Order: sequence, then C-alpha cells, then structure tokens
Amino acid sequence: MSSNSSSRQRLDQIVANSHKEQATREQGYRAKALKMYPWVCGRCGRTFDHGNVRELTVHHRDHNHDNNPQDGSNWELLCVYCHDNEHQRLTEAMSGHGGGAGGAGVAGKGASHNPFAALGDLLKGKD
Repeated sequence: MSSNSSSRQRLDQIVANSHKEQATREQGYRAKALKMYPWVCGRCGRTFDHGNVRELTVHHRDHNHDNNPQDGSNWELLCVYCHDNEHQRLTEAMSGHGGGAGGAGVAGKGASHNPFAALGDLLKGKD
C-alpha cells in the first residue's frame, strides 16, 4: 500500500470517528433537552408531538455545540425552519451582510439600527 493511500485511509478513519462522536454527543443532549423542555419552537411557537418531533432541533444559544451544561441553559428547542434562520442570521452578522449588527461581526449582539428612533420627532411635527 502506498503512503498516499495509507494517509487517505487514516484521514477517512479520523473523519468517520469525528462524525460518530458528534452524533453520539448530539443524541445525548437532544434527548435531555426533549425531556427538559416542552415540545414547542422557542421562536414561532409551533407545537410538536411524537409524529413530527424529528423537525424539532436543539439550538445552542452560544453556537458552541460542545457547551452542554446539564441544566440546559445553553439550549433552546427550535423547529428546523427557525433553526436554519437563526444560523443564517449569525452567518450574515459575521460576514457583515443582512443589516444585523451593522457588519460588526460579533455574535450575540442585537440589531443596532432602530427604525423608530425619530418617530417622536415626526409625530411632533403633525397636528
């Protein structure tokens, strides 16, 4: 066997082990979160039952999948649509697109633009 083929096999084994460990870790915190929280999306409020609970995901508030405190304080249940939206918002904020944090690229910061900031002045001008 060539050195290149051996390196490739070793790399494939490392990747396979990593995926297996991730799936095991995910199953552990998912099971805990589903026992701990009601089966309701934390964003849209959609409710779930045994027939569709596969569409309910565990979102890590700090986006660190290795941060799994036993009290569940870093988790929230989101439907797949809201979960995808949350990660898209983070990606856009990190890249400076989408109007999120004004391109600051800092996760966890809210929007800095207030569309109602001048509303009081606008209303004062009308009788």
